Amino acid sequence: MTAPDQIDGAPHPRDTLEIFGQSVAEAGFLEAYATGRLHHGWLLTGPRGIGKATLAWSIARFLLATPSLDGDGLFGAPVAPSSLHIDPEHPVARRIAAGSEPGLKSITRTENEKTGRLRDVISVEDIRGLTGFFQMSAADGGRRVVIVDAADDMNPQAANALLKMLEEPPDRATLLLVNHQPSRLLPTIRSRCRVLRLKPLGADDMARALTQAGTDTAAQTAALSELSGGSVGAALRLSALEGLKLYAELVALVGGLPQFDRSRAVKLAEAAAARGAEAKRDLLFELLDLLLARLARTGASGVVPDVEAAPREAETLARLAPHPAAGRAWAEIAQETGARSQHGRAVNLDPAALVLDTLIKIGQARAA
Repeated sequence: MTAPDQIDGAPHPRDTLEIFGQSVAEAGFLEAYATGRLHHGWLLTGPRGIGKATLAWSIARFLLATPSLDGDGLFGAPVAPSSLHIDPEHPVARRIAAGSEPGLKSITRTENEKTGRLRDVISVEDIRGLTGFFQMSAADGGRRVVIVDAADDMNPQAANALLKMLEEPPDRATLLLVNHQPSRLLPTIRSRCRVLRLKPLGADDMARALTQAGTDTAAQTAALSELSGGSVGAALRLSALEGLKLYAELVALVGGLPQFDRSRAVKLAEAAAARGAEAKRDLLFELLDLLLARLARTGASGVVPDVEAAPREAETLARLAPHPAAGRAWAEIAQETGARSQHGRAVNLDPAALVLDTLIKIGQARAA
């Protein structure tokens, strides 16, 4: 079973030893550490799937395995580290990999004992449980590190409990908050944390990250990077659900406009409505929204995207969105069909009919 802080088809962040494309965030943390300005609360923020959790676990390994820079030892003051990397054979790294490091606590959504299902939120009990964890530091004098993934998932009671800890932080404690949407956090939590902003990955970093995740998609990396917005998590999902093939089919269908290939649309709708295809159906609607957005941007800017995410995509975008007026029209179509499909899914309309209706509406709107 995939953990709540793990991407389907990818290693857990604690087992991901290299960080790609986030050198600025890494350098920012190391600079604070080396200059004695190590804050007790850190907010690792940015889009989903770009390496925030991986960075959090790397920081945790680093803090628990790296000797303090305070004072001079037998051979003088320690040299300030230039990397977060810790040898996988280091005792701390091995304990973290085994889930047995006493100085580290990971907070995620937990299972509801009554229903056996994963809770939708991080509860206040999960946060209050940190009190005993922090009290242990008084006995051994060591560091304590907490990873909250994702801080967005905390309910109001949990958020307030965490705020109290940030206001009166335990000695030698560091809290690492993985955050996808800063607006979902209390402003007082944000103000008591130092922010590390992570950015989407470029194609080269994406290729290395996908290789580390064990996905052999070298020939598709550019398209995956383009459609995922630089998110490794989104790219892995696209790969697992054959998203590139699905997107290519949508491009081909829309590329036939103003002629509408109904039989092709019916086939696509039936495939998306098959039993067990819920994840692929959700992805289809996301990719359709993305295609319409790329059409709207092409029309508005007059520039076709540098990377083709499907065969003949550039030709299709240029032909169907040749000027700003066309871009505005596609934006309106995207808004209308997006609202219709969202409502249809909310009221559990027949999946095949919903997909087909959405595709037909796009064809009709464009023909008009």
